[in-house]
Amino acid sequence: MLTQPAKTYDFIIVLKYPVRLFKAIDMISQLMLAIAAIAFILRGILLFQNSHSGGIYTINFLIPILIFTWWIWCYRQQSMGYLAYYRFALMLAAWGWYLYPKGVFFAILYLIAAVLEKPAKVLPEVAFDSKEIVFNSIPSKKISWMEVNNVVLKDNILTIDLKNNQLIQKNVEAVVTPKEEADFNAFCAAQIQASNQA
Repeated sequence: MLTQPAKTYDFIIVLKYPVRLFKAIDMISQLMLAIAAIAFILRGILLFQNSHSGGIYTINFLIPILIFTWWIWCYRQQSMGYLAYYRFALMLAAWGWYLYPKGVFFAILYLIAAVLEKPAKVLPEVAFDSKEIVFNSIPSKKISWMEVNNVVLKDNILTIDLKNNQLIQKNVEAVVTPKEEADFNAFCAAQIQASNQA
């Protein structure tokens, strides 16, 4: 659906949920968590067999339990149709790797993954104002109206035709009414005309 709530942008269009991308991010997070959990459990078993290590081996069993608990919670969130974030479990794994001998590199890697997971799963939006078109991707992509030949929203498909012969087509998440479509198309036509006259 088209909205006009922001002071900065005249129109914000929410694009279709990128299911394949989000599934790929989830699979990478799950793989990282499985590797960490197995490594911690194996280390805990080794420390337990060398009984001189005292109770330090228990942390190597506790972290995988917490990771799997969070993983189950994320699975339940997904089954209810919500986005699941594995960042808490990734942070736990980063802490576990930090405690692991020579595991600082993996701790940093898991911490980076935990920090980047939520921004990577932001629903894609395209914002339009009188100066530019902005995609909220990582990294953010901005297109000046001077670079644009045409912008059309029709049948829930946003089409941006650039002067460098690049064509961007995206499906819109919500159903757009004919009035919203007409208002948006008129706004874009006015911006393109103004940029051509400048």
